[in-house]
Amino acid sequence: MNESAKSHITFVVVAAIVRPVMNLLMRKEWIGLEKLPAGGFIAAPNHCTEIDPLVVAHMLYNQQRMPRFLAKAGLFKVPVLGFVLRATKQIPVERSTAGANRSLQIAQEVVDEGGAIIIYPEGTLTRDPELWPMKGHTGAARMALESGIPVVPIAHWGAHEVLPRYAKRLHLFPRKTSWLVVGDPVDLSAFAGRPLDKATLTEATGVIMAAITELLATLRGGQPPLVRWDPAAHKQSTHGRFIEHGGKTGGSAKPEEKLGDSDE
Repeated sequence: MNESAKSHITFVVVAAIVRPVMNLLMRKEWIGLEKLPAGGFIAAPNHCTEIDPLVVAHMLYNQQRMPRFLAKAGLFKVPVLGFVLRATKQIPVERSTAGANRSLQIAQEVVDEGGAIIIYPEGTLTRDPELWPMKGHTGAARMALESGIPVVPIAHWGAHEVLPRYAKRLHLFPRKTSWLVVGDPVDLSAFAGRPLDKATLTEATGVIMAAITELLATLRGGQPPLVRWDPAAHKQSTHGRFIEHGGKTGGSAKPEEKLGDSDE
C-alpha cells in the first residue's frame, strides 16, 4: 500500500487541523519514543475513550509515521469522517471472517512497507469499571506470529478526563495532561514454532495485554486487577456502546513522575 499523493495531502490537511486542537485540549507528555522501531510494526494501545485514536495518531504523526488503524467498517459510512478514513487509507474491519481476513491482509501490506498499523487488542472501549485494559482479541497476536512483525505496546492516560467514556461533551477546564508511554517490543519468542491454534493465540494475546497493562500501571501509579476484565464473564457484549450502572467512568489517578518527550 504505497503512499499516494492524495493520501499524503489528506494527512497533511487533517494534521494541520487536528494537531493544534489536540495541543489546545491537553498538555502532553510522551515517554519512550526512541523505542519505536525503524521498520514496520504493530502499535497496540489501551482503549478507554473515543478520542484515543487521535492521541496515538498525534504521537505517531509527530514521529513522521503515518498512522493507520483497523477501524470499524461502519465508520467509513459516516459523512466527512468516512471520506477522511478512505482518503488516508485507513483499514475497514468487517465482522465476517472473510472481511476480517482481508483487513489483516491489507494491514500486513502496510507493515511490510515499513508502516505503523494501530490495532486495539481490546476491540472496543474497555468494560473494566476502573478503565484498566480488559481481555484482548487475538488479531494482533496472529499477525505478529504469522509474519514476525514486532508488537509495540503503548499505554496512555488522561484523555478520558477530557472526554470520559461515552460522554457527550468535553471537559476542558482545568486543562488536562495526556500521558503516553511506548514500551519495548513484546517478546513473543516463546510461541515460535507452535501451531497458531486458539490456545496459542489466546496465550500470546495475554502476553501483549500484560505488557500494555504494565505500562499503564506506571502512568497511573496504581495496581491493576489480578484478573483481567472479561466481558463474556460479566454477560457484556464485546463490541458497541456500554455504560456502567450509575454512569461511572472510573480511575482518576495521576502519574507520579513527569518525565517525557513533548513535541509540537
